[in-house]
Amino acid sequence: MRKTILAIAAGVVLAGAAAFGAQAAPADVARALADPARPAKDREQDARRKAAEIVAFSGLKPGDKAADVFPGSGYYTRIFAKVVGPAGRVYSVVPAEAAEKPYKPLEPIKALAAEPAFSNVQPLVQPMKAFDPPEKLDLVFVSQFYHDMHTAAYGGPDIVPVNAAVFRALKPGGVYLVIDHSAPGTGLAAADTLHRIDEAAVKKEVEAAGFVLEAESDVLHNPDDPHTANVFDPSIRGRTDQFVLKFRKPK
Repeated sequence: MRKTILAIAAGVVLAGAAAFGAQAAPADVARALADPARPAKDREQDARRKAAEIVAFSGLKPGDKAADVFPGSGYYTRIFAKVVGPAGRVYSVVPAEAAEKPYKPLEPIKALAAEPAFSNVQPLVQPMKAFDPPEKLDLVFVSQFYHDMHTAAYGGPDIVPVNAAVFRALKPGGVYLVIDHSAPGTGLAAADTLHRIDEAAVKKEVEAAGFVLEAESDVLHNPDDPHTANVFDPSIRGRTDQFVLKFRKPK
């Protein structure tokens, strides 16, 4: 009986998350996406990346403090900055393990933070195992990078200290949102080879740090992805099956 109840409850959560994309984005998210300070190349990606659905799913709101971990060109950093507004702050986190790599991931974030329209963005360079932002956060957002933290190139394979640091960095009730390329049934084996990870492994690790899985969304699910190709393979790049997990630090 208990298993039946739990299955029904989980189904309600999943159904609610899946339906999220069909709803109109909250006004603050819609305004952020439409902000003219965002580059045209970013706005052109919004539909494909399901940005409205993802940001609304995160629960980010005006005045919040957020961290965008391994932000790339700053696509989500810019959106978050416009959602939280002048009373909020976004830490665009370049892990120290990556900061000195030849592709210079810190440079676009420094340039972004220097733009007057994004004055509430602060670049932050720290080892993820010692992640310690200047203030407690409402959201830690990790998109397509969780698997990398299991690799030697980015401080892995042990990710236990990373999740513990994220837990400490969040306010009680804060959200840890993880998006990554799916590799069902592989555990951690595909992290360094295919740049994918098993959703079940992520859940197990993050819950072990004290988080509660609150909801998951299938807005980035692609049933046509065979899960066997490297995510950079032209046959699947930009169209991988991805999971979206929303964990919460208990109050």
